Amino acid sequence: MQKTSDINVVETRALPSPAALLAELPKTDVQAEFVTRTRREIHRLIFTDDKRFLLIVGPCSIHDLDAGRDYARRLAALAREVADRVMIVMRVYFEKPRTTVGWKGLVMDPHLDGSHDIAAGLRLGRTFLRDVLDLGLPTATEFLDPITPQYVADLVCWGAIGARTTESQTHRQMASGLSMPLGFKNGTDGSLQSAINAIRAASQPQTFLGINLDGSAAAIVTRGNPDCHLVLRGGGNGPNYSPAHITQTEALLAKAGLPRSILVDCSHDNSAKKPELQPEVMRALLAQIAAGNASIMGAMIESNLASGSQPFPQPREKLRYGVSITDGCIDWSTTEKLVRELHAALAPRFR
Repeated sequence: MQKTSDINVVETRALPSPAALLAELPKTDVQAEFVTRTRREIHRLIFTDDKRFLLIVGPCSIHDLDAGRDYARRLAALAREVADRVMIVMRVYFEKPRTTVGWKGLVMDPHLDGSHDIAAGLRLGRTFLRDVLDLGLPTATEFLDPITPQYVADLVCWGAIGARTTESQTHRQMASGLSMPLGFKNGTDGSLQSAINAIRAASQPQTFLGINLDGSAAAIVTRGNPDCHLVLRGGGNGPNYSPAHITQTEALLAKAGLPRSILVDCSHDNSAKKPELQPEVMRALLAQIAAGNASIMGAMIESNLASGSQPFPQPREKLRYGVSITDGCIDWSTTEKLVRELHAALAPRFR
């Protein structure tokens, strides 16, 4: 009989079921309590009159676990120092969307050699999330593949749906079943309506195809995620964090019946993809807050031990320690100064 399926499939590799991996690398009671508590705190920062500022900060992506742990230890100490005014959540990003081709993240290619050992990637990702939580540091990640959450979502405190996938029905459905606060980024073209539509869709009950914890195909039925919000990241027409843009965003949110709660990504098109401009974006936000704006509740910064980025692929032994292999980042010294500046600038809120 003529073959009509799997014509272009070279290999099918079995993966451990989510239940098997969760049993192999279980969360502790302490970790579970911490995730639950920090999710509640993030909810309050987004949707109530909690005056603290939500700062999602860290590497564009995790590719070197040793450097990632080094960064996390430094960030945990800084987070404790500023906790009265700023809630710091570390970017722990394992999946990277690509415009064409390229390294797709630790989960998909953990050995950085094109071997695509996804089973090892899932184990390393889950291990790293537990390490960060053990430092008392909340975790944030972007959900890209709709199957990945079954393996790691129980260890994530805040999630994101990226600009390329905000319009995706698959991702809106997935978001409706996730258990943490979740930010939808505006589209790569700068469209806000696509993200607003996504928030509304994700807040509603959904039924969709997925896998259960045993790894079997299942119809997933959700109650909807009430903790979704908007992330401004700029677009093809440039930045979208100015007072005029924020006012327009507030109006669109109000028209849609959504809370006027906005998180601004200081990277990507808001900084013209120049990482060194991120502090200037943050300062512009702080000026708006000082002038009385109450809808800007947080920001996102791409930061690493060292600044910039380095070409990849290249031999692993030639990679510079603490330098991103995806988007460029600001270095640790700049990050530390910026966070302390943010903390000082927020003082009037708490008088």
